[in-house]
Amino acid sequence: MPLYEHVFIARQDISPAQVEGLTETLAKIVTDNGGKIEKSEYWGLRSLQYKIAKNRKGHYSLFNIEAPAGAVQELERQERINEDVLRAMTIRVEELNPEPSPVLSRRDRSDRNDRNDRGDRDKRR
Repeated sequence: MPLYEHVFIARQDISPAQVEGLTETLAKIVTDNGGKIEKSEYWGLRSLQYKIAKNRKGHYSLFNIEAPAGAVQELERQERINEDVLRAMTIRVEELNPEPSPVLSRRDRSDRNDRNDRGDRDKRR
């Protein structure tokens, strides 16, 4: 079966619990049409590059999907109908990455220094 990465953005004024419910609903659409969600990630409330339908932020979520094309088409159709979904994008990939996405791994990095620490700057003076 084909493999896909699917990202959708939900409106900023719904709660994270509502986003979780929306994610479960969309995942059920895929499974009901013969597909399987390999991985689901919630990236949180993030700023948008530009306003979409008067929204400056959105709740981002990612699906790694193994499903026939019909299941993905139905998922996208349901997202166009749903008023809570601002944007969605699906990309077909050769293989799915089981590790956390770069968005989550960047947020979890603990090697960042304190912002007040300027590192080598003081040594140059």
